[in-house]
Amino acid sequence: MPTDDAPPPALVLDAVAHRYGADRMLFDLAVAPGEWLAVIGPSGAGKSTMLDLAAGFLGADGGRVLIAGRDVTRAPPAARPLTCVFQDNNLFPHLDVFANVALGIAPDLKLDAAQRRRVGEALERVGLGGFERRRPAAMSGGERQRVALARAALRDRPLLLLDEPFAALGPALRREMLDLLAGLRDGARGAPPAILMVTHHPEDARGRAARTAFVADGRVAALGATETLLAMRDGPVAEYLGR
Repeated sequence: MPTDDAPPPALVLDAVAHRYGADRMLFDLAVAPGEWLAVIGPSGAGKSTMLDLAAGFLGADGGRVLIAGRDVTRAPPAARPLTCVFQDNNLFPHLDVFANVALGIAPDLKLDAAQRRRVGEALERVGLGGFERRRPAAMSGGERQRVALARAALRDRPLLLLDEPFAALGPALRREMLDLLAGLRDGARGAPPAILMVTHHPEDARGRAARTAFVADGRVAALGATETLLAMRDGPVAEYLGR
């Protein structure tokens, strides 16, 4: 339990339940402030559902969702202090790169001089200096994800949810994007955000996520240090890893 001086967990899923027809999912998970926690498991196990419950895209049928100590169980997505990055990157095709990133700090796109500087700096940090007026359709998949990461970095939220944002990229580019994400996290203006990352590539967790959760049958079936979990030689995790 945290002491009076310790910050609350970045995310707590406390017996958070959700029903899909006759199937009932039930999630218990706590993510520490600044922690990078990976989520792996078979397709259809509930990984994305768990993130959607944290983000508020799905309503909980029971339990509590807390972010940075605040109960947000009934709060809509826009009222939750978090940022999401998805595989489709959620860029607006009619807006240029600068505007897509600026949405992270000014949804009305009315920026003062300091905010404009911050957007420019964010683009430089992701290697997109000079791309300000380019449209998403004229960019590669990796470049579009850089835009999404720049926007996420500007938001300064205590929690970042990643739902397989790099799944469509090749291995080398995926590693490059993960390294870029780590650099953005370490270079955050304040305390680094906690990251909850769903991935179908367990190797993405190595060297980045301190802990990894294994989701199966709509629950967190195993949770532990990443290297320990990925080294298991028997049981459901080992079976998932093909051992």
